[in-house]
Amino acid sequence: MIVLAVLRHDQRLADMAGGNNISESTVRRWRDEAIGLLAAQTPRLDRACKKSARQGGEVVPIDGTLIPTQRRTGKADRKNYSGCEHDGRAVPAVA
Repeated sequence: MIVLAVLRHDQRLADMAGGNNISESTVRRWRDEAIGLLAAQTPRLDRACKKSARQGGEVVPIDGTLIPTQRRTGKADRKNYSGCEHDGRAVPAVA
């Protein structure tokens, strides 16, 4: 649960360690082990791209992260984008 709190809710390692009476280095080690286990389960990028191409995919989103931005005011009041998405479509990745 401690690692999930660190990863999901961006809790500081020192806060989680102190609140659970363990060392910060232990929480860091647990976090790094969990990230390693998750990374081992993900497909390699070249294999994922080949699979997408076989299935007829033309665009493969590499990073779907949307970063919230503040709205503009006045005449320029329109949606702001973080550079990842425009008009509801993902920006195509360049190979």
